[in-house]
Amino acid sequence: MQTKNLSPCACTNTVLYTHPSSAMKVALSEEHHGDKNAPQQSAAVNFRRALTVAPTTILLAAIPLWLLLVSSPVQPRDYPLARPIEGKSSGPKGTDAAAGAAVPVVREKKCDVFKGKWVYRPDATAYYTNETCYAISDQQNCMKFGRPDTEFLKWRWEPDGCDLPPFDASEFMEMVRGKSIAFVGDSVARNHMQSLLCLLSSVEQPEDISLRYSTDYNFKRWYFPNHNLTLATFWAPFLVRSTDARGGQTFNGVLSLHLDEPHPSWFSEIGAFHHVIISAGQWFFRPLVYYQNGQLLGCSACGRDNVSEVSRFRAYQMAFRTTLKAIMGTKNREGGITFLRTFSPSHFENGEWNNGGSCTRTKPFTTDEKKLEGYDLEFYLAQVEEFLEAERRAREEGMKMRLLDMTRAMLLRPDGHPNRQCNWLKSNVAQADCVHWCLPGPIDTWNELLLYVMKSEQGVKFTQRKLQNARS
Repeated sequence: MQTKNLSPCACTNTVLYTHPSSAMKVALSEEHHGDKNAPQQSAAVNFRRALTVAPTTILLAAIPLWLLLVSSPVQPRDYPLARPIEGKSSGPKGTDAAAGAAVPVVREKKCDVFKGKWVYRPDATAYYTNETCYAISDQQNCMKFGRPDTEFLKWRWEPDGCDLPPFDASEFMEMVRGKSIAFVGDSVARNHMQSLLCLLSSVEQPEDISLRYSTDYNFKRWYFPNHNLTLATFWAPFLVRSTDARGGQTFNGVLSLHLDEPHPSWFSEIGAFHHVIISAGQWFFRPLVYYQNGQLLGCSACGRDNVSEVSRFRAYQMAFRTTLKAIMGTKNREGGITFLRTFSPSHFENGEWNNGGSCTRTKPFTTDEKKLEGYDLEFYLAQVEEFLEAERRAREEGMKMRLLDMTRAMLLRPDGHPNRQCNWLKSNVAQADCVHWCLPGPIDTWNELLLYVMKSEQGVKFTQRKLQNARS
């Protein structure tokens, strides 16, 4: 298997991976890429997948309904709920009627904020710049490295039937004062944390305390002393424990995934964090060998004749199952929430990552131009199916899990990637990064949605307390 180093566009010592399908080109952060000529799934696997078409259709139709009924945020109100005004008074004549007439009926509105469209706002301005946020890495600093347009910053996510408020850094800081937030996953998870870091920098400049814990760039920690807030990233691109298939730890060649073992890099520490955001994606496109209970389960595109082919989507789902179960087992801090952030699509066009593929578009797709399908859909469904079961178990145990359903929104943003505007002067300009996201950029919407969901968990009591504090 050939490996080829890429520029720092995607990450330090970055390599891009070629997706098994020629229609999908994938960039992965860190060291290696998979075999672009990976074997296709067997006819039996294809037949079994065909049998799942009907359940898949049903699940896609059910997800928005579930979000409305269970997990969709409810916009907090600045006043308490009032009882409905009835036609007849149950008390002395006119007494209750008069009191009821003076108080409007308030009905909380639920909305799936993850379903909508991107709307052009010509007067929109970015929350921050590469001059106001010193923590932007060169791999996502598109403006510093010559991106010629700024139109990609003028699109706002507009949910169907409701409003998504702008990100309020001061409000977010007050909600998480004295707490800690961990991002567990790959370099896109770190990209998400960097966006939040820059958004919060408008209120308070953080301290980089990473070296107190690790010298590895993949494990970062930032601290906001005035709010006693910590942000951290834990590098675990598969979420579960991984080793070199030959028994080492070098990440050379085919990797082995132990699908029932959480990765020790995060598992030993995650119980100390109030909020945990887990995600994974592009690394699952590479050749992998799978183990369960210490026994060989099979592999994906590993090229071994004597090893059974296992769907990478099944393995992906099992990795999330292990991760969610492990987090529940830590008895996450009281008041904490576990978030599952869904798959972030890549947008290579006109070639693969290593033969001219790029992402040069300067505006989003419309919902008619781009549909969720193919590998993007398979990964998305694998996550959502596993989340639904985990969320049910969490509720039974009094814990909170929420879905950050970013896939459909980000599928429409081919214009938001660094492409070649990411430290490209030091890299091979024939290669592009169409996986990570520019900072500032559409990834900031992830934190608008995160704040919206967190506010819904606080509900009316938080809003009333905020008003009382403002008046005192």
